[in-house]
Amino acid sequence: MKLIDEILSKENFNQAYKRVVSNKGSAGIDGVNVEKLKDHLKINGGQIRKSITERTYKPSPVKRVYIPKGKNSKRPLGIPSATDRVIQQSISQKLSEIYEPKFSNSSYGFRPNRSAHMAIDKVVEYLNDGYEWVIDLDIEKFFDTVNHDKLIQVLRLEVNDSTTLNLIRKYLKAGVMENGIFTKTKIGTPQGGPISPILSNIILDQFDKEMEKRGRLFVRYADDVNLFVRSEKAADRVIKSVVSWLERKLFLKVNATKTRITRPTKSKFLGFTFWKNTGEWKPIPHSDSKKKLKRNVSKILCRRRAAALPPAVTFTKLNQVIRGWINYFKIGSMKLFIKEFGAWMRHKVRVIILKQWKKAPTIIRNLTRLNILFKNGFNEESMYKVAHSGYGPYKRASLNVCNFILSPKVLEMPNPKENRPGLINPYAYYLKSI
Repeated sequence: MKLIDEILSKENFNQAYKRVVSNKGSAGIDGVNVEKLKDHLKINGGQIRKSITERTYKPSPVKRVYIPKGKNSKRPLGIPSATDRVIQQSISQKLSEIYEPKFSNSSYGFRPNRSAHMAIDKVVEYLNDGYEWVIDLDIEKFFDTVNHDKLIQVLRLEVNDSTTLNLIRKYLKAGVMENGIFTKTKIGTPQGGPISPILSNIILDQFDKEMEKRGRLFVRYADDVNLFVRSEKAADRVIKSVVSWLERKLFLKVNATKTRITRPTKSKFLGFTFWKNTGEWKPIPHSDSKKKLKRNVSKILCRRRAAALPPAVTFTKLNQVIRGWINYFKIGSMKLFIKEFGAWMRHKVRVIILKQWKKAPTIIRNLTRLNILFKNGFNEESMYKVAHSGYGPYKRASLNVCNFILSPKVLEMPNPKENRPGLINPYAYYLKSI
């Protein structure tokens, strides 16, 4: 079978369809979402397959959207139509079968049975072997600057099927639709489509093979690359040759201001940095990652918005954010931070609760009920002081009465009547997960 026939086979296409549906995602420019996709493919699937094999199929332009990246910047994404996502996923599955056995062991991004945690473990291994100088490579706007001709040239080394290569090139040149304006894509592979990750690994595998040939130690996760050497002098020599090779051979521009030689304690890789404890290097969440967590929690607990929402909604959002963050960063040392973060978050939650109780009689009634239920031992005067204090909610929420009555134990308790989950205790969840 030709590769294009394998891509369009019923088994492969159905597997791709199920994957796209499970990933959900919004509709592209044609307005067809995953809920309507089944009916759409039932009617048009045969014609789509035929037009692909005859090379007359024309992919839709991707819909441009932006997601936050860091504090003040946004990352552009291109959302293909649901139909194109299925076709791209079908291509990706077959390319993965071809390339996965050939990819470097030092590549960890967008690969089955590999993860960011494995990449960090490998970094720690290199550091503890004495390779304590880090070259942090920053490929400038990688996904937006991939050279189409170079990518097809690299693909041709393993993919001996002109129809498949023709289809991939069409996706590369499908264009972008933003605010009703169409823009051609002469370079780049827009992030957001299922085919983009495998294509990025295919072209950067050329870099991996070159580094292995030179005997360089490195870890790559998609376009995030760190190289490891024993001395600053070696780092100076390596960085010049590596940057030159990337720009000459793969036509990728290296960001000169962000590419740097650094020490592990000042490096940042996949949200982590590193510290030495009792002579051994270990990962810890980078300060930027901690700040981002606090920013996200602060948005959820914005007084004006959160006070207008049921506690069930607020607690659910908080639990999702905190569980996700801890599950990712749990391989790093962070006991002190996560303990302090939990206290900071609960204080903000108490502020919201006092805002929702609003009137003094409601505050007294609710605090008294909890005081009796959990046998805290505060007298009526204590509750009265909280309710009638001249301080604002922020100050009142820090008083001992609120801290003890609205304790972590109380906040952790779910309320089935309100369909409210218990508020996660970050420190306890972290200790349980490690």
